[in-house]
Amino acid sequence: MDILTIFVMLAFVVAVIILVVNSYAVVRPTHRALIERLGKYNRFGGAGLNFKMPLIERIVRVDITEQLVTAEPQQIITKDKLNATVDAQVYFKVQEDENNVKACQYNVFNYRVQIVQLARTTLRNIIGTLTLTEANSQRDKINTELMTTLAIETKNWGILVVRTELKEIDPPPDVQATMNMVVKAENTKIANLDFATAAETKADGERRAQIKTAEGLKQAAILAAEGDREAKILRAQGDAEAIKIVNLAAEKYFVDNAQVLRKIQAVETAFQGATKLVIPEGTSLVNILSEAAGVPKVIPLVTTPVEEKSRSQSPTSPE
Repeated sequence: MDILTIFVMLAFVVAVIILVVNSYAVVRPTHRALIERLGKYNRFGGAGLNFKMPLIERIVRVDITEQLVTAEPQQIITKDKLNATVDAQVYFKVQEDENNVKACQYNVFNYRVQIVQLARTTLRNIIGTLTLTEANSQRDKINTELMTTLAIETKNWGILVVRTELKEIDPPPDVQATMNMVVKAENTKIANLDFATAAETKADGERRAQIKTAEGLKQAAILAAEGDREAKILRAQGDAEAIKIVNLAAEKYFVDNAQVLRKIQAVETAFQGATKLVIPEGTSLVNILSEAAGVPKVIPLVTTPVEEKSRSQSPTSPE
């Protein structure tokens, strides 16, 4: 066997090996495959090992993970005739079923480039209907409108718009300076209002504290007056009870003595008026006075015979 024959055999073996190696294609889980035969779509390939005919078929791999594209900053004229620099980000993914993977390759030339241009155009249309202040305060509304428009326009591209984010809306420098001054003035105004409110709250608190203190003093004075009044009432009631007890005792224990004393006073008055008393015979003067005064009788006076004789010799009263 000559050298030429050996070289031809080696070349054939290498060619066979190359063809065998090219007959298989590995597709990652993050991709899907479209297998074309002689430039025409033939079949769909999933993740894993896929067979293809060498030199006749080729594999087009399509990424199905979520992707990000940025709408580059652009000058947009707002409704109030101001130039604002606006940019945004769009998150999307190719849907993994066969029809959508085919659509992203056969229905649109380059979906990544075209979705960026569509987002830029949509932003101009949306922000052109808003003032600069509205655009800054209605970011959620702009994001929602942008996402809705992109979802409708890319319906046949086999992609799904996940979300959109408006990054920046930058006004011209002079407008920005004016806006900063306005914001500063508003903040100063709010701070002054807060300070005034705090001062008013403090004054109101002090006034309430003084009112509470005055009410406390008033209540203390009222309670002290009520206590003094109740003490006086109790003392008066005590005095009245004492007087009542004294009166009851006087009525119970001293009424007879008072009557005797009254009679004695009457006798004394009679003697002072030179009243004449007729003393019956055989009656003691002391007994008569005792009966007149209402005092207990004393022991009868015992007279001697001399006293009896002198009494009998005394002239009889004319009366």
